[in-house]
Amino acid sequence: MNEYLKHDEWCIIEEGFNPENHRASESIFSLGNGNMGQRAMFEEHYSGETLQGTYVAGVYYPDKTRVGWWKNGYPEYFAKVLNAPTWIGIDVKINGEMLDLAKCEVSGFVRTLNMKEGVLERSFIAKLSNGNQVKIEAKRFLSIVTSEVGAIRYSVTPLNFDGKISFTPYIDADVMNEDSNYDEKFWEILQVKSLSGEGFVTAKTKKLDFHVCMSIKYDVYKDGQKLVLNPSLNEEEKYISNTLEFEVEQNQELSIYKYAGVLSSLNHSKSDIASDAQTVVSAAYAKGYGALLEEHVNAWADKWANSDIVIEGDVAAQQAIRFNIFQMNQTYTGEDERLNIGPKGFTGEKYGGSTYWDTEAYCVPFYLSTSKPEVTRNLLIYRHKQLQKAIENAEKLGFTNGAALYPMVTMNGEECHNEWEITFEEIHRNGAIAFAIYNYVRHTADEKYLAEFGLDVLIGISRFWSQRVSFSQAKKKYVMIGVTGPNEYENNINNNWYTSTIATWCMKYAQEAMQIVKDSDATRFNEIMSNLNFDFATETAKWNDIIENMFYPVDEETGVFLQQEGYMDKEQILAADLDPAIRPINQHWSWDRILRSCFIKQADVLQGIYLFEDQYDLETIKKNYDFYEPRTLHESSLSPCIHSILASKVGDIEGAYDLYLRTSRLDLDDYNKEVHEGLHITSMAGTWMSIVEGFGGLRVVNGQLVLNPLIPKEWKSYSFKVRFRGNLINVTVSDEGVGVINEEGENISIFIKDDEYKIEKESSLVIEHA
Repeated sequence: MNEYLKHDEWCIIEEGFNPENHRASESIFSLGNGNMGQRAMFEEHYSGETLQGTYVAGVYYPDKTRVGWWKNGYPEYFAKVLNAPTWIGIDVKINGEMLDLAKCEVSGFVRTLNMKEGVLERSFIAKLSNGNQVKIEAKRFLSIVTSEVGAIRYSVTPLNFDGKISFTPYIDADVMNEDSNYDEKFWEILQVKSLSGEGFVTAKTKKLDFHVCMSIKYDVYKDGQKLVLNPSLNEEEKYISNTLEFEVEQNQELSIYKYAGVLSSLNHSKSDIASDAQTVVSAAYAKGYGALLEEHVNAWADKWANSDIVIEGDVAAQQAIRFNIFQMNQTYTGEDERLNIGPKGFTGEKYGGSTYWDTEAYCVPFYLSTSKPEVTRNLLIYRHKQLQKAIENAEKLGFTNGAALYPMVTMNGEECHNEWEITFEEIHRNGAIAFAIYNYVRHTADEKYLAEFGLDVLIGISRFWSQRVSFSQAKKKYVMIGVTGPNEYENNINNNWYTSTIATWCMKYAQEAMQIVKDSDATRFNEIMSNLNFDFATETAKWNDIIENMFYPVDEETGVFLQQEGYMDKEQILAADLDPAIRPINQHWSWDRILRSCFIKQADVLQGIYLFEDQYDLETIKKNYDFYEPRTLHESSLSPCIHSILASKVGDIEGAYDLYLRTSRLDLDDYNKEVHEGLHITSMAGTWMSIVEGFGGLRVVNGQLVLNPLIPKEWKSYSFKVRFRGNLINVTVSDEGVGVINEEGENISIFIKDDEYKIEKESSLVIEHA
């Protein structure tokens, strides 16, 4: 852990500049608006260690696969969100000396991410080698009102001298990805143009022909008075700039306001993108920094009004949940069904920025409850549009008859992950996509989605499962061999309990969905059956035979569901027995040693119990939780939230709280020593789940909301809001009782514990603890 950030309810605050923390801070203080994002690198030149990162949603590059041993079925590339041309740069010279925090004396350094307003701020005093001292104040944001616009206010105040200060605002397209497989630069420059007070760069990707244009305009002020500009202009092959020099007296503030338009060919024609970018940035410039900021702050207030969780009495917990919610809201807005959520969002390059099963398993519950249904619907439609690619992915592995295997990693529906134990074996991802459809329909009652988009996906997935199993003559059961479950510290195992469980559930739910569509729209049902050449009697008979005769490994002595066959043959050591100095083990142990150990990277059996808890009694849930929690290292960001929810379920409130802190402060305190690579965006939705579904006990049962709230002893109270079928429900939990307000929508009936309560629209309910 690295606890260098100050606790604050609404802000992430770094006091003092430590270069060793800079890359971590670049991740933690990142900004985004759904359309673009950037790491918190400095505007001014910095020669120290940094990961420059500017990202444009949906723009990626198919980097040729690099493996030691090629196997049939491997994808030919790994898709990567590109580090795009950077527009934030402002070189600063003080009497001819470059301002560079790696080379000057820095004091009073404060970096602040104001999550309430969606603004990144920074201030410090720098003493240069020439003895000049300057005070720097910088403030920037990416507008969530006009998502192609970013703006910066950057000011320099000389503290002990009169002299010359120069600004060089620029756009630099000579960028590359740190994770490039062959050290290749991915951009080809089409046009550079530097004009007085403005400029632009247009570039295209060397493959796939995505076009991006960055356009800038700026003004400079001295003590609030706008200055007449006469810059020297510079155009290079991949770079444009203006340079301006000013005479400044001691304590005079020199400020530059820089505006950017960031456009891509996803939303603009390639022939017009440069002119469109200039139009966008000119409109932002005309509106002005103050007005842009005001509307941006107001829009964030609206977001927080629906998604905030308020915790009273625990600043660390409050800061953490807001940080997680903030990152979720600035990564994905749900406005564009072509987009999805990469595990690192706009904060780094690891995992390629592609879509994983994390979206369906973790992000869908968050967006279902905090946004309007269209947001989650668009996430599901994203997968529906890629169904044909999923069928092609399955065909590459030898499956037939419309079987669909959704990719582990993708941008366009095509598998692009090149580790065999993931690409070929971690097939449980199919189940997460099916469960997300079920979760959406359960929460919204939008059964029309099944007829429009959902049913053909469910059938394709079920066809895959029916072909992926084999019948064991020895066991007289269906088995699933050669798989990897969610616990990636096991590979090529047989009969992973979670994978087998979600496979049979998919085949059950597909049949339920068929009945729903048949009853509501027989014409559409028949159309789907015809389009898919679905032999109803034969195929469902096969599915039901598998459902009734699937083998699930169970330890006969303890009754625990075994993660896979042979798990109890491993030496049973507990996580508490490990020396903390060798954690995480994936940074210290050989892979062979990890695979032979009993240690679990992330929730596996417990992932299945979380999804299907209504099928198990409390004793069974507790038995499995008590067995697997001590063996789980939580070295996946996706793990502690699931364990926290189940700890609440079985009444282990202290354990639930500890796990909540781990999942919520995973990046803020760098539990896994990897935040310098980017944040764990998709797992942040799990932090929300650990409060709402864990401590709040929120479930949807038989079409109704159910609450079974608990409260950690560290908290005085907590509150959250949930959107459910047209209602907006505000829930507050304290030691005294539970309060519920029906803020929007019609009358609603909810269960609290075992009792049903009716709450009229715009009214409230308070239940005091006995």
